[in-house]
Amino acid sequence: MLRAIIIVLAGLALLAKGADVFVAGGSGFAVRRGLSPAVIGLTIMAYGTSLPELVVSLSAAAEGNAAIALGNVLGSNIANIALILAICMLLRPEMIDTAIRPAIMRHALLMLAGTGIFALLAVRGVLDAPAGAVLLAAFAAIFLALWSGRGEGSGGRIEAHGWKDVAYIVLGLAAVVVGSRLVLDGAVELAETLGIPAFVIGMSMVAVGTSLPELATSLVAALSGEGGISIGNIIGSNIFNLLLILGAGAIIHPIAIGSAADVLAVCLFSVALLPLLIGSRIKVRVWSGILIVSYFLYLAWLFLAAPV
Repeated sequence: MLRAIIIVLAGLALLAKGADVFVAGGSGFAVRRGLSPAVIGLTIMAYGTSLPELVVSLSAAAEGNAAIALGNVLGSNIANIALILAICMLLRPEMIDTAIRPAIMRHALLMLAGTGIFALLAVRGVLDAPAGAVLLAAFAAIFLALWSGRGEGSGGRIEAHGWKDVAYIVLGLAAVVVGSRLVLDGAVELAETLGIPAFVIGMSMVAVGTSLPELATSLVAALSGEGGISIGNIIGSNIFNLLLILGAGAIIHPIAIGSAADVLAVCLFSVALLPLLIGSRIKVRVWSGILIVSYFLYLAWLFLAAPV
């Protein structure tokens, strides 16, 4: 078991650093080509920080470990809102000002629409190739909708690194690929050793680990006063995870939906994002605290409810 834990921790370290380097390179490259920081935060930053989820989930799906793929995506989306965004809002409840609130609300509603599409498909009990195609089509439609509002939101400050941006992209991607391999191998071994279902490992340890880049990016942006980039990163990551990653994974290998409770959980936590966007400072802080406590209670329920 110690060996499996060491492998997972090493993989998570590579995932977090690799995604951070990739985001730095991709953002700098985009800035030099005229994209606004607001668009970069919602797309390149969001999708770059979701690289760990992408590689881990697609690798798991390709090897028939669909439970880890599904658990990783659902767990990451819940952690992004109830842990990462809640922490950011707890520290900076005023980070969404009136200037960017309309754009953020629009993006949040698009995320909820994508979550609803996933939930409707999940009712069938399995995400197969046709369902995967629907998810990918929904991702393309939402991406175009986000792109149509590319002038909205916070300006932000993103640094370009010249020729180093390309090197950062390549090195970051390589670290993510290697790290994801270690995380997947270690998670499977840990699940087998402890007798814990692979889905629960994916929902908890793997999900939190692959969400570390989102935590770093959103927290730094929030503390720097870039609320639009911080929350845009979370919303964009959740759209990417649920629609593109699960859509591609379902085409590679059918993904069984083990429990309707977990689908309901990701829907409820997604809706719980809304009070963070419209409440007063005190209400936002209180709701953030409730979300954080709810997240850990949900994790405890997952482990207690897991068959032994």
